[in-house]
Amino acid sequence: MKTRVISAIVAIVLLIAVLRLGETATGIAVFVLAAMAMWEFCMALEKGGFRPAKAVSLAACLPLLYIALSGIFPPSAVLSGDGALFLSAAFAFYLLVALFCLLMFSDGKYSIKDVSVTLFGIMYIPFLFSFFTLTRQMEAGYLYIWLILIGACATDTFAFFTGLAVGKKKIVPKISPKKTLEGCIGGVAGCIASIMVFGWCFRDVLDVPMIHYAVLGLICGIISQLGDWSASVIKRAVGIKDYGNIMPGHGGVLDRIDSILFTAPAVYIYINLFFA
Repeated sequence: MKTRVISAIVAIVLLIAVLRLGETATGIAVFVLAAMAMWEFCMALEKGGFRPAKAVSLAACLPLLYIALSGIFPPSAVLSGDGALFLSAAFAFYLLVALFCLLMFSDGKYSIKDVSVTLFGIMYIPFLFSFFTLTRQMEAGYLYIWLILIGACATDTFAFFTGLAVGKKKIVPKISPKKTLEGCIGGVAGCIASIMVFGWCFRDVLDVPMIHYAVLGLICGIISQLGDWSASVIKRAVGIKDYGNIMPGHGGVLDRIDSILFTAPAVYIYINLFFA
């Protein structure tokens, strides 16, 4: 437990430091974490009998670095409007071409299932994680980014302690035996309360009706736990306990960002739809 607490404190300090350095530093950190998580994902799948294309998987993280540096190096304007759509379409096209080339020219080394899990990993990690950087780059993104973190961390914390205190009914026993329905409800309720407190604290800065924070808390409280269970179902499928051991007592990078991968797109989409 002591090791787990120390690791958590170090991680929180580093997180605050990176976020205070600005959106470029945040974007670079996201790129590094995504590459590490992608590597963990590939190694986990290899233990399950798959052969993901590591080079393609890691290369798929490079757009995250471009997004992070787009405000520094030209052509940064291409990320706006039709330019962003063009870049996304072009990247998706070349990615598919690369994966088909693996099937055609690898002399049977890679099968359709290997290419499929490679594409799955790319959609799961760098694609979902990109919304973290995109949220930070929004106007008032220095505040909005905390909605992603609160949505993930508050849900996990309240779900854990509620389940520990009153948890009885198992909700996904084949995926995560310790998760309970009571803990799930407590996680959602705690997330709603935490995000509403955040909204109240910054009501004069953001000028967003409190009802939106309540709805966003409900969404994050649910989607965050789905993110946690999604990572667990993969681990169960390949027969591992953790994706890595970079954080003593916590596992690997992917073990720590699994909920954030789901809350980041949810927050980004909601803000664009209702906060404007």
